[in-house]
Amino acid sequence: MSVIGILGAGNVARALQPKLAAAGHEVRMGRLTVAALAGADVVVNALPGAVAVEVLGPLKDVLAGKVLVDVANAVVQGADGFAERLLYRNLAAELQRILPDTRVVKALNTVGPAALMVDPGALGVPVSVFLCGDDPAAKGVVVGLLAELGWPREWVLDLGGVEQAWWPESFVLMVRPLIAQLGPVPFALSIARG
Repeated sequence: MSVIGILGAGNVARALQPKLAAAGHEVRMGRLTVAALAGADVVVNALPGAVAVEVLGPLKDVLAGKVLVDVANAVVQGADGFAERLLYRNLAAELQRILPDTRVVKALNTVGPAALMVDPGALGVPVSVFLCGDDPAAKGVVVGLLAELGWPREWVLDLGGVEQAWWPESFVLMVRPLIAQLGPVPFALSIARG
């Protein structure tokens, strides 16, 4: 069992909390105190991406040495509520830059809605989840957590270091045209391999 802190209290946090708790972890969620974060082994950034840098930057010391799972997308929203552009070229890399002693791993940001993050088989076809991060051991921790959330290992694709996170982060820009074409349906990327 590990202690997992989830920063945020929205749909993503509410989806992750019960499944991780059911896997035997002690899960602390919401606006966590420094003491609550200090006791966590893993911290999940489930904050709105637009405020992640502002909120996490001052926590540099308490997050040092921890695995930070960044599931956020930082975007500028249009009048229709969809992403118009990325707020950062690469949110995960920006978090790694301001938190140099934290082990940042990007994951789960290409999956929606949040309920699909903890039930990836719900679409009836294999879907893909992408990992980006500089620390192999931290990525191993995240692969283990993904397995507990229902992600088979063969659906997890490691894209390399944190600098590669801008690829999966860019997917959010496709959501508007996809929903215009398909309607408000659950979605995730699926990489077909021969």
